[in-house]
Amino acid sequence: MTYRAILDVKEAATPSSALFSFALDLSPGETISSASVAATVYSGTDVTPSAIISGAATISGGEVTQTLVNGTEGVVYLLTCTATTSASDTLTRTGYLVVAPATV
Repeated sequence: MTYRAILDVKEAATPSSALFSFALDLSPGETISSASVAATVYSGTDVTPSAIISGAATISGGEVTQTLVNGTEGVVYLLTCTATTSASDTLTRTGYLVVAPATV
C-alpha cells in the first residue's frame, strides 16, 4: 500500500518544511536510522527541482522533517522521502507540494 503525506501549499519566497510520518510502519522498538528527501517536478517547469531541498532531513521518533526553500511559482513538486529502519527495512512516503505566489 502506498501512503502519501499531506503537504501544505508553500509560498515561493518563504521557507517551510515537509513532514513524513512512518510511525504506523515501525514495529515496537524499531527506529528510523537514516532518511533522505528528493524532489522532482510533477507538473510545471523547474530545471533544478532539487534546489527546493535545504540541508539534510531530520529524524524525530517515527517522523522525518525536511526544510524546503524557494521553489517556482505554479510548479507542483513530487517529494519522495526514503527512510531506512533499524531493522534494515526501507520505507517510502511521497507527497505533492504546490508552490504558490505570496499572499498579499
